[in-house]
Amino acid sequence: MNLSILNKDVQHFINSHLKTALHKLVLKGSPFEQVSIQEIATQISAKNKCEKKLPTWFQTEKIYYPPKTNLEQASSEITAQYKAGLISGKTLIDLTGGFGVDCVAFCRKIAHVTHCETNKELSSIVAHNANLLNCHNLETFVGDSITRLQTHKKQYDWLYADPSRRNPLDKKVFLLEDCLPDIPQNLDLLFQYTKRILLKVSPLLDIKKGLSALRFVKEIHLLAIDNELKELLFVLEKDYQGDITVNTINFNKQLSESFNFRMNEPALATFSKPQAFLYEPNAAILKSGGFNQVATSYKIQKLHRHTHLYTSDKLLDQFPGRRFKVLSVLPYDKKRLLALLPDKKANISRRNFPDSVAQIRKRTGIKDGGIHYLFFTCLSDGSYRVLFCSKIITDQ
Repeated sequence: MNLSILNKDVQHFINSHLKTALHKLVLKGSPFEQVSIQEIATQISAKNKCEKKLPTWFQTEKIYYPPKTNLEQASSEITAQYKAGLISGKTLIDLTGGFGVDCVAFCRKIAHVTHCETNKELSSIVAHNANLLNCHNLETFVGDSITRLQTHKKQYDWLYADPSRRNPLDKKVFLLEDCLPDIPQNLDLLFQYTKRILLKVSPLLDIKKGLSALRFVKEIHLLAIDNELKELLFVLEKDYQGDITVNTINFNKQLSESFNFRMNEPALATFSKPQAFLYEPNAAILKSGGFNQVATSYKIQKLHRHTHLYTSDKLLDQFPGRRFKVLSVLPYDKKRLLALLPDKKANISRRNFPDSVAQIRKRTGIKDGGIHYLFFTCLSDGSYRVLFCSKIITDQ
């Protein structure tokens, strides 16, 4: 950690060049003897990425930013705040601290938070930033978190972990047993020091595989931002054996969408041909597997058992996803489709359909964009059809 980066003049230079092309800036070299242009470029690049991802960090003076990899692995501020809403009590230990975004959010709820990190420089960065962000209840520890637990033998109200999803060869992994630390292998040990664990895992992880690798799962949370799944969370409670609650939320610029259900609650969907309106659940719901629960909760019908699109005669006022007006139902025929698209443009989606979007565009010549939406899908009678739709814009 080069403290010279925090110099007033260096900080002014960084802030003055946030919109400057980095490759041009690097060619000019550093105007400061104790700070290299590469260090300056790292700070500029990282701060720009934080403008939307971590607005509080971006707006706070003299924040020290980490290398690209550490920032990419960090939670966004909005998902960190959500996680903080799941916990309570007086003490929490973060086994995989990283850039400390989650810990800062936890500090707003918990009296004492311990941030564990094996990277000494990153730990120093977190300690510096925590002080600027008024998180004086954050303790930083450099070293192995499992060893820390065994050495201190302290009880915590919560234990949080976001295991590293890179193996020793620096390749990405997502199965829990391949991540570090190996939570399933150490679960009995972890429960010696806490009764509650909040676990963040790869959004790519199959939920059933996660459940088979873990025990005592009480809740599952799926967090999406602008319809892109960002986080998959498991809440574990020692000796818990009850129903698992699944919570989905999609944060967007207009109105956040939430949909919750119990994993084993009975839900039986009914099926129908496309009616006047079409509904596409958001990414968090699609990942959750609550397809029948959505149908029964909103009293709408599915197009096919494996087609996760829904339909109704009357428009729902609200739905956790996108809503469309069905203008026409067509066969997969190039001429008929192009006849409806004078500019040969449409937004294409496929659900339970053999051809990929790329194959569809190549076969039909339809370009991306425009105001119309085409859903290539399978209906309940097994026929493949194209739903020609217009999107219903939510008024805010």
